[in-house]
Amino acid sequence: MDKTEIRRLEAYLRQKFQLPSIEVRQRPQKDDSVEVNIGDEFIGVIFKDDEEGEVSYAFNMAILDIDLP
Repeated sequence: MDKTEIRRLEAYLRQKFQLPSIEVRQRPQKDDSVEVNIGDEFIGVIFKDDEEGEVSYAFNMAILDIDLP
């Protein structure tokens, strides 16, 4: 994903979750996905799907049992 796409995703997530500390970062050696962080904490990955000119994004976030109250 290019920088413009990353900025658009980051702006969307910040607005949607009302959380300005969300950051979307490029992944080393990957161009079909980006990392999502809140501050220094990694929370998930967004994958890009471009099928027949229709682009969509899938946000994948794992929640560990030990992280739950």
